[in-house]
Amino acid sequence: MNARRPSPRPSTRARPVGGPIEYAQGPIADRPLCVDPALPVPAVYLRTPTWHPLIYRKRIDRVEGGARPGDLVAVYLEPDQLLGYGLYNPRSEFAVRIVRWGTELPDAAFWRERFERAVALRRDFLGLDRVTDAYRLVHAEGDGLPGLVVDRFGETLSAEVFSLGMFQRCRPILDGLAALCGTRHTVVQAGPNTVAQEGFACPPVVSDGAPPRVTIHEFQTRFRVRFEGGHKTGFFCDQRDNRKRLAGFCGGKSVLDLCCYSGGFAIQAKRLGGATEVIGVDLDEEPLQLARENADLNQVRVRFVQADIFPFMRDMLRGGRQFDVVVLDPPKLIRSRAEIDEGTRAHFDMNRLAMQLVKPGGLMLSCTCAGLLPESEFVRLLSAAARQAGPPDPRTAGDERPRHAPRAMQILEKTGAAPDHPVDAMCPEGEYLNAVWMRLV
Repeated sequence: MNARRPSPRPSTRARPVGGPIEYAQGPIADRPLCVDPALPVPAVYLRTPTWHPLIYRKRIDRVEGGARPGDLVAVYLEPDQLLGYGLYNPRSEFAVRIVRWGTELPDAAFWRERFERAVALRRDFLGLDRVTDAYRLVHAEGDGLPGLVVDRFGETLSAEVFSLGMFQRCRPILDGLAALCGTRHTVVQAGPNTVAQEGFACPPVVSDGAPPRVTIHEFQTRFRVRFEGGHKTGFFCDQRDNRKRLAGFCGGKSVLDLCCYSGGFAIQAKRLGGATEVIGVDLDEEPLQLARENADLNQVRVRFVQADIFPFMRDMLRGGRQFDVVVLDPPKLIRSRAEIDEGTRAHFDMNRLAMQLVKPGGLMLSCTCAGLLPESEFVRLLSAAARQAGPPDPRTAGDERPRHAPRAMQILEKTGAAPDHPVDAMCPEGEYLNAVWMRLV
């Protein structure tokens, strides 16, 4: 059904307004998925055409119809070409997040089809239920639900919300997904920067009876997932296939897992890969405690060390220690364009040190989840790090930053997130994870 044009009202220019919207602990601030087709829909007019699902505030010419934060709006190109419908938030840099292109209102059939398509990709097309009960069920723009990610962990759906409009509609969305998946519990939390980026804050919201932690399986390896205090939704499903692939290189080898979090790479290297020695290093005690529990759960021996990886790596180098396989999977180091320079330097420094810990002919897997660091730039950074990762020049041994000889680096493969993290072709920045497999000789 076509949208009704908004009632004539003074138009407003798009601009950020107001302070943060505070939500108390308790039920999600519900909004229905479907608007009353008999009522007028507020309108947003764009200066220039776009097919990108995230519409920047600066692209908007004016807003009509008294649109409020979180409203569904009709998106027009001057003078009256209806492009689609999206969720509006004038506080956000992404003032509109498109949920449906075209002239038809998002109705119940549309939302049902959107949920069915997301579930069918994981269960029917990818067949993930055969190998795991933990996977990304909704990947934001990649599944046509911008500003929302949902991971399935057994009987629990864990959602992270980056959009005010999606937050307000999270309950009916999760109800629809749960009905298709047969899950029983939900956990919803706002993304880490929603106050600054979306103007709202909310503590985690959990359904009645939802467990604080669950045990999931991945290629017959078991992991505990803790929701409270965990990173993101509680577990990194995006590295699932990379963990299995790395295990194939680890038979009879020594493995160092830097920034190991709850031990995913380390434990799979030992259990699936048959590594003889595995060390996992992380700065935070809570995920390390979970990593130790995960090792015990699978009856494998992994040494977990709580340490900042920079002094840890320097200590290893001073002791002449090297490993057959080194994994470097740091947390997100670049969250905004203002952090690009500092985050890039951090990536360079940690990779330069990690490369020195790889035995000649050994494997290194280096990852970044900083979507603002393109793959081409990341590869250039790794090449520059390799040029300074060889043996130290004895003539500069006493210097604060001694020079190092270059080290030959062979790139074997470049991978990313598992395929349950699809990318909308019109929103390529959704491809955030870069994983580079290197042989250092």
